[in-house]
Parts: sequence; C-alpha cells; structure tokens
Amino acid sequence: MKSAEALTPDRDSLPQRLIDAAGRHRLYRDLFEFALVALAFLLYFLVRGAVVNQGSEALHNAHDVINFERLLGIFWEPRLQRVVVGRQPLVQLFNFIYFWLDFPLIVAVGLWLYAFKRHNYTIARDALLLSGAIALVVYNLFPVMPPRLLPDGPFIDTLQKYSHLSYQADSTKAFVNPYAAVPSLHFGWALILGGVISFSFRNWAVRAFGLVLPWAQLAAIVFTANHYIVDAAAGLVVCVWGLMLAFALQRWGYPALVRWLGARWRLPAG
Repeated sequence: MKSAEALTPDRDSLPQRLIDAAGRHRLYRDLFEFALVALAFLLYFLVRGAVVNQGSEALHNAHDVINFERLLGIFWEPRLQRVVVGRQPLVQLFNFIYFWLDFPLIVAVGLWLYAFKRHNYTIARDALLLSGAIALVVYNLFPVMPPRLLPDGPFIDTLQKYSHLSYQADSTKAFVNPYAAVPSLHFGWALILGGVISFSFRNWAVRAFGLVLPWAQLAAIVFTANHYIVDAAAGLVVCVWGLMLAFALQRWGYPALVRWLGARWRLPAG
C-alpha cells in the first residue's frame, strides 16, 4: 500500500505547477470580469447623477421625439397600448418580457456562455459594454422622458399598475435612469442577446427563442409605454456599433494587445 506522502501531489512537479498557474490565471480572469461590471455600473451612476434632475429638458426632448414620429407618420404608441390594455393576459405577458427577459436573462445567458462558450461570451460582453458606453453618452447629452412618465400623455405604466413592478421603487431608484428612453437598450441588447443565443445553442427551440426575443422585446417596450418606436431604431444603431467594435477588438484589438504584452514582458513566441 502506498503511503500518504506518496499519494500527495508533488507541489514542484511540472503538472502541478501548470495546474496552479491555470488556477491563478482563472482567478485573475474572473476578477477582471467583475472589475469590468463594477466599472460599467460606476459609469452609469455618474451619468444618472448628471441627468436625474433634468426633468424639464427630458420632457421637452420627449415632445421633440413625438413630433418627429408624427412627421414620419409612426406615432402609433397610444393606439397600440390601448389595444393591449384591454386584454389583461397580453398586458401580463409583455410586462414579463420587458422586466424579466432583459437584465435577468442577460445574467443567466452570460454565466452559461462564460462557462461553456468563452469566445462567444467575450464578443457578447464587449458588444454590450461598448453599446452601453455609447448609450451613456447619448443619455447625458439627450435625456428623454419615456411615455409612461409624460404628465400630459395618454399612456399607462403597465408594469406598476398591473404587475406591481416599478423601476421607480425606492429599492431600485438608485439603479435607474428615469430619462434613458433614447436609445432603447432593451431592444438593442435583446438583438445582441438573441443573436448570441441563436449561434451558441444547438437546441432548435432555444435558437428559435433567440430569434423571437428581440421582436418580443420591441413589442414590450412599446406596449408597456417605456419607449417610443424611434427609441428602438436608435437602440439598433447603437448596438450595431457596439457589435462592430466588439468584432474589431477580436480581429485587431486583442491580438495587438497580446503582441504588446509579449514584447513588454519578453514572452516566448506561442
């Protein structure tokens, strides 16, 4: 029988050193991911603090958005919401989509991708963060009051009235920018998330869910009176830019960073 000492792994052996190094690198990588998320929240809080008291400007900009939609002939939001409000099952469905198939779904899919599809995770992460950074600039320069907050509009906050879910509740008020209507990241991020779901999963039902998700979210942002139709178009543009920048990082940014680190630390090739 082998002794206990013989069964104990040699801490100085090459395999054990590789295992220890991999564990350390994984820890650093995980810490880096948490740092990115923390930085994103910090930037959001800074922008929120800059625009949360700009109610009059946000209201003026909201009227400009409505007038622009009227000019295009697409100011359909009041009529569309009236159709849904008369059907409670639809109200609850779109409330669920808007609230639960946004950030909670992003977290769930992100954790799965991080564990099993690291390359797809990196692209999705970069696209979300970069599009979010672009959106933060727009929120700061062009705050817009959403339909549900208009004091002179016919809109109903369906989440608060029918599902008792409110982004303005005291428990969530610190995390919410009330004048972040343009662009709609609810729709833009649903496009990114739906795309990565469709490409990352093999199950046909899950892929179909990924394809349907952005269009379901598009309906939800209008029916719940959280966004205008134009907001979705702005969200599409912002998130396309985020995806383009994310792919550019994969193609040129990260390889350049690796070469720079290799030259700086004199790492061997490969």
